[in-house]
This record gives sequence, C-alpha cells and structure tokens, in this order.
Amino acid sequence: MSGHSKWASIKHKKAAADSKRGKIFTKIIREIAVAARAGGGDADMNPRLRKAVQDAKAVNMPADNIKRAIQKGTGQLEGSHYEEVIYEGYGPGGFAVYITALSDNKNRTVSEIRHIFTRNGGQIGTSGCVAFRFKRGGYIDIDQEKVEEEKLMDIALNAGAEDIKDDGDTWEVITAPEKYEAVLEAVKAAGIEVADSNVGHIPQDYIKLEGKQAQQALRLVEELEDHDDVQTVAANFDIDEKEIAQYETA
Repeated sequence: MSGHSKWASIKHKKAAADSKRGKIFTKIIREIAVAARAGGGDADMNPRLRKAVQDAKAVNMPADNIKRAIQKGTGQLEGSHYEEVIYEGYGPGGFAVYITALSDNKNRTVSEIRHIFTRNGGQIGTSGCVAFRFKRGGYIDIDQEKVEEEKLMDIALNAGAEDIKDDGDTWEVITAPEKYEAVLEAVKAAGIEVADSNVGHIPQDYIKLEGKQAQQALRLVEELEDHDDVQTVAANFDIDEKEIAQYETA
C-alpha cells in the first residue's frame, strides 16, 4: 500500500489536537495570506484562497482570524511577507521528499530543514532532484468501510476523477488539480465521509521501507510536517501499516 497516504490520513485525524497548540492555525493563516496576495481576496474568484478558507473552517478557526489573514495578504493590514519555497531531498533508504514551505527568512528555514534531514538519516538535495518523481494532482482518501467501491466509482468518475486506487483499508480517489473541488463536493454530497483530501504532489513510484529505515522515515516526515514554515510534505515511501502502528506507539 501507499504508506505515505496512510500516514497522511493519520496526521489528518490528529489535526484537531494540533490546532489547540496553534500550529495548524499558523500554517493556514500563512497560506490564506499568500493565496490572497497571489490571487486576490475574493475566495469565489481565487481557488487557492477558497481551499485555504475551507481548511480554516474545518479546524474551527474564528472568522475574524480568516478575515485578518486575507487583509494582510491583500495589503489592507500590515503583516510579515512570506515567500513560497520548495525543498527536495532524500530520506533513509533513498525515498524522495518534496516539501512546500512559506518562509519570511529563507536562510533560516533551509538551515533548519537541512538539520531535520541530517538527524533523521536523510539529506537535502538540489532543486529538481526529485520533482520528476511526483505529479501535481488532487487526492481524496476514504475509509473503505464508509462506501462500496462500485458506488464510489460511479460518483467520483462521473464528477471527473481520473482514477480510484485500493490503498489497503482506504480508497484513494485521484483527480486533476482543476477537477479536485468538483469531485470532492460530489463525494460529500453523497454523504460519504472523507478521511483526508488535498491538492498536492502525488508520488509516481514507491520505495519499500522496513525496520529502522521505516521508523526513521516516519520520524523525518513528522518533524518536517511539524516545522512552522512547512506547508506540505510529499514522500514516496511504502511502509506497512504494522510498521506505522509501531511508530505511533513508540
């Protein structure tokens, strides 16, 4: 199975606890501001901003926080200026890692990201070193117990999905970026509960990891995801659920 997909679902379920520490709020506020700066403050006309606002509402962010973040992005309020940065590298066992971040100090951020890689058996790489191993697209993960495959295929494919993958105990619906919203809305309109969804970088191949390397990989990805400047982490590791369960209880 796609170990990173399973890990993403677990992280999504933990988001409510993370938001109490303000970490999730911080990441979403930055994304709202950057999205508003890049495409304007009207969520109806700005798909990236619309997605960020949806994410904010999903973790119960107050409306005033959302409004201020938009205003900082459009220049109506003063705020830090964040730049979008991409980092690429390799984890233990050679799996590929593709990171998107928003930073107001790129020298500080790259130093901290490099340190996370190093202490977890990986190394940061040069621009483009692993990008070709990922394809930008939408993904919607659904626990298999929530819906039968035939029903999901009928709904998702009719809404424009590209593929549906059997990912162990999860269905993974794959879409083109521009079809993501339509497919997600169709799934939700059918009353199907979604475990995790986003537009991101989907691995085109996977590297199987076991034992120490699997545990190092999970620690590396978790530490990267917990970094304040990091917005998304994509990785092409394939780790069995039992290995992930061992890490969760470690």
